Amino acid sequence: MLSPFIGLIVSRWASSDWSAAARTTTHLLIIAVALGSLAFYGSVAFGSPSGRTAIPFMVLPLVSWLVILLVVPLTALVSGKKTGRRLLSKALAVLALSPVLVLGVSIGLLWLEYRSELTLPSPTGQFPVGRMIFDWTDEGATDPMAPVPGTKREVLVWLWYPAAAPQTTLGDYVPAQLRTRAVTTGEFPIWKWLTRDWSKVHVHSTDNADVSPRERSYPVVVMRGGASAGVMNYTTLAEDLVSHGYVVVGIDAPYRTGQIVFPDGRVITRTPENNPEALQGSKEQAARLDKLFSQWISDIGFVLDRLARLNVSDPSGKFNGHLDLTRVGIFGHSWGGAQAVQFCRDDSRCKAAIDIDGAPYGSVVQSGSQKPLMFLLSDHGGESDTESREVMANIQSIYDRLPDNGRVRLMIHGANHNTFSDDTALLKSRIMRGLLRIFGRLRIDATRQLALTTYCVHSFLDQHLKGAVNPGLNVSSPLYPELEIVK
Repeated sequence: MLSPFIGLIVSRWASSDWSAAARTTTHLLIIAVALGSLAFYGSVAFGSPSGRTAIPFMVLPLVSWLVILLVVPLTALVSGKKTGRRLLSKALAVLALSPVLVLGVSIGLLWLEYRSELTLPSPTGQFPVGRMIFDWTDEGATDPMAPVPGTKREVLVWLWYPAAAPQTTLGDYVPAQLRTRAVTTGEFPIWKWLTRDWSKVHVHSTDNADVSPRERSYPVVVMRGGASAGVMNYTTLAEDLVSHGYVVVGIDAPYRTGQIVFPDGRVITRTPENNPEALQGSKEQAARLDKLFSQWISDIGFVLDRLARLNVSDPSGKFNGHLDLTRVGIFGHSWGGAQAVQFCRDDSRCKAAIDIDGAPYGSVVQSGSQKPLMFLLSDHGGESDTESREVMANIQSIYDRLPDNGRVRLMIHGANHNTFSDDTALLKSRIMRGLLRIFGRLRIDATRQLALTTYCVHSFLDQHLKGAVNPGLNVSSPLYPELEIVK
């Protein structure tokens, strides 16, 4: 933050032989950079938090120094006299070309990475993976989170399931008809380039494939994303679980998920008042957060109701009798993990839940749960702030009241909260993950973190939805040295 002011001092020392006009112009420009930086920092600090909040604090000092290194020497070349300082300024002018070159090369590499091909990690099970998308409207209920009163509840459901035939060609991460309508306006190109081009990302799912006849029916597992993230950001987790013989149901909802593109071409973005990361502080915001949380719980129940209908009377006949709704589980990441714990506590159809690094929320914190539950945590070592201690205390309180044969609490050493999703672990630029490593926020390979997560998820659900005893969670195995049981 102080870099522009330091630049002002340097320019003042180097400009004593310059013309008054050159000195004034240079000083005003650097002051403008300083004030602009402070204004930008202030807008970030006092605005709504987001996953990009840390970026300006890393990028702006570099940009500030780049401007200073360009302005000071170049002004000296046209204004100074032939003195030692002028020679120094010439040397600085040459040095100024280095950051420009580095910046240009970095932008070029960033663009090449953005446009390069990427395939998600291969599923570890034996079943091929199919995928379908459904747009379901509840004619009997309105959406209280919609900006227009009386709007019918509507959800976009991503369904991954065991497929009858192996995949012949790699699938698209986001189906083309949805991808082409996604809205990216309002972003600087540099932000866009920090995430892979979706058209270059490939998955192991076959769209609209037939259901595998290998088993008569398959357990159903609901999946929820973190904050306002769409469930497609967890495709790696979904595909791997399906490959072990599960149907995975991802749920997005308009006005609450960051952005939804419906099959009919409608694009609906989250409204600002439904951003869970910004609803903190006042009683009004807390009440809104409670309402948002309750609506997600209700949506999950609605989707299970529609799955029951699909299981009996699928117009295509594809899913008739293939969904075992007597074996229902749920998992989610972060805010979605909190929803998973609460829903499974409330709804008798749910038999097991997994909270992936989510802070518990809702009545379950006070009442506890008697359903099998796994807490899968990132590395929270060294966190001692009040909020972190409260979260861990709530997890401990729920864990202590769980049945002994249905509770697991694991930590992945070196893991970061955000790298449970495809977006941060795979799709974001290596620059982003490199910065996380530099600042000590990620001390494990992101792909390895996903692999450990998929192992824990399917092993826990195998035990509680399929009755499997072996193989179970083998945390003591030398294959998984990063896993630690937290008592």
